[in-house]
Amino acid sequence: MATKEVNKPQSLPPYPELILKALDELNEPNGSNKSAISNHIESIYGELPEGHAVVLAYHLNQMKDNGELVFAKNNYSRPDPSAPPKRGRGRPPKAKDPLAPPPSAVVSPPRPRGRPPKDPNAPPKTPKTSGSGRPRGRPKKIARTEDASVETASPVSVAAVNVDVVVPCVAAVPTSSGRPRGRPPKVKPQMTQVSVS
Repeated sequence: MATKEVNKPQSLPPYPELILKALDELNEPNGSNKSAISNHIESIYGELPEGHAVVLAYHLNQMKDNGELVFAKNNYSRPDPSAPPKRGRGRPPKAKDPLAPPPSAVVSPPRPRGRPPKDPNAPPKTPKTSGSGRPRGRPKKIARTEDASVETASPVSVAAVNVDVVVPCVAAVPTSSGRPRGRPPKVKPQMTQVSVS
């Protein structure tokens, strides 16, 4: 069997070269759009690979981002050599002072870690006082000196005809300020004697 010559497409130069060559040959004053560049490349090189449109778009974007092409009004063109260079995003770096020594020339010893030791010869600090004359923080708890005996009233029974009503009465424990601690008890209406006849 003899080997057959297969119609191989001729090898393409790199896409950036193709794009720049197409822009030079088209030589439009406002630049050329993507379809014009693609049609020009196709007219010169004949059949192109299947992903030609995707690869062309990728390389156009790369060249635009690198500053090799200028993109204006949907057209690509070569940058104007007299135009100032495109400035990147953000604040520009500060201008270097030519008279300043290089930063590596001034080397300070590294600071030790932690808090520096106190100077034994320094005068003692006077504590700061607030304007009110009270000490800072929560006041200390005062121990109670009252006796713990609590007066409790015995239950009172009211006798009536076949009815016994019992009203418990609990005395609250007063504190040093004279008021009992906590929520005051709910006041119940006074019970009266009811006779059933």
